[in-house]
Amino acid sequence: MEQQPMTEATYYILLALLHPGHGYGMMQRIRELSGGRVVMGPGTLYGVLSRMKKDGMISLESEEDRRKTYVITELGKEALYREYERLCRMVEDGKVLKEQ
Repeated sequence: MEQQPMTEATYYILLALLHPGHGYGMMQRIRELSGGRVVMGPGTLYGVLSRMKKDGMISLESEEDRRKTYVITELGKEALYREYERLCRMVEDGKVLKEQ
């Protein structure tokens, strides 16, 4: 069964969590990874984190005061790599545009 395409938010959160992180740090990392193109607010971030945790793609590594540190799971890594490969195939397919 083929995986459904990921949302941009899910993709960048998983990329950011290749190194464990907390909310504010993830927002900064996402902005950095995207060259400033993706700016994720806390509402989007925490909503997606909640769903991803429920789906087993990330887990809570630690919680100190109100700061929760998340980490990507093996399931999350597999999904991220599959999405990366899907995106690469799409870019390759799109090279036909240069022939126009």
